[in-house]
Amino acid sequence: MDDLRRWSLPGTALAVLGHPVQHSLSPAMHNGALAALACEQPAFAAWHYHKFAVRPEELLPALDLFHERGFAGLNLTVPHKVIAFARVRAVGPVVPVIGAVNTLVRAETGGGWDGHNTDGYGLAAGVRQDLGLSLHDRPVILLGAGGAARAAAVECLHPERHCAGLWIANRTRGRLDALVAALAPLQAAGRVHAFDPAAPPSDLPAGALVINATAAGLRPGDAPPIDLACLPRPAGVYDMIYNPPRTALLEQAAGCGLPHANGLSMLVYQGAKSLEIWSGVPAERTAPTMLRAARAELVAL
Repeated sequence: MDDLRRWSLPGTALAVLGHPVQHSLSPAMHNGALAALACEQPAFAAWHYHKFAVRPEELLPALDLFHERGFAGLNLTVPHKVIAFARVRAVGPVVPVIGAVNTLVRAETGGGWDGHNTDGYGLAAGVRQDLGLSLHDRPVILLGAGGAARAAAVECLHPERHCAGLWIANRTRGRLDALVAALAPLQAAGRVHAFDPAAPPSDLPAGALVINATAAGLRPGDAPPIDLACLPRPAGVYDMIYNPPRTALLEQAAGCGLPHANGLSMLVYQGAKSLEIWSGVPAERTAPTMLRAARAELVAL
């Protein structure tokens, strides 16, 4: 915050806000993409992406200060995505259902921020790239009921994706029921089902895409959030966790001979979509450069 109060750097400024934020891959991803774009369009040489450690209790006044300092756009990490939601103008019909924003754009009028959520786009694009699967007309088994799971569920139920059915598993029934209720505006009757991952129902579909949106796997020794052997054979397994790159769930998927991938591609594509919102450059164009930068940064950490 002290750095922000003294801010005087020229050019178009972008940033990611988090707490902690020191290990964020976003600056490497975005600055790599901007440097590549500047080779073809010199105006992008004046664009720079930064990271700021902002405590949750500082976020709302910080947003005002970022606006005063002329920042063009911001990315937000957990828990800032939810905190900022009440302060910004939500863009798009699904953002209010998600209840969180990860991309802010300096509003053209009114002196505030417009809020977007690119996590769902990042998930769909990452699954398509790494597993060759589409959410369209495919059954999905979603693990988790937190913010990441909510964004994933909204993407699966989006009219343009229209998954064949969504089965959501979470150990805490209250959070699971709350998520199902929040999804009511998007779901047709019978499309969303809830269950305890410790006791999967017998009528789960074969050929489903399994998506992990829980934190199980972040720590060494974490058990998988579900036993894949208890499910009808899935079409693939996608774990939103990217560090470590091989969670217990992905180890089990490999042992079962299932196509599987971690969440690095989701991180890249949600970032590329943010850059598209700020710059107008299509996400498909910048994502390959961002992916190379993200992989290099992971090796350096």
